[in-house]
Amino acid sequence: MSRRFEHAYEVCSCRHVSLGEILYAIQEKNAKTLGDIQDLTDAGTQCRCCICEEGDFGKVKKELYCEEILNKFNKGNR
Repeated sequence: MSRRFEHAYEVCSCRHVSLGEILYAIQEKNAKTLGDIQDLTDAGTQCRCCICEEGDFGKVKKELYCEEILNKFNKGNR
């Protein structure tokens, strides 16, 4: 995830969840899995296009996915 995104960047359009909210869930609320992120933020609980690129069936592809964000933090904590 070498690209830079503002914390206000909307990762989940259906539930209007920002990158900042997902980062807060990971860093402050100890979200370790996609399920944790979904429980804490509601991201990825409706159409699920924001979870991963392979599951994004929208006309306009996302630039950042929940799985990508989580993987970055899991990799850094090993």
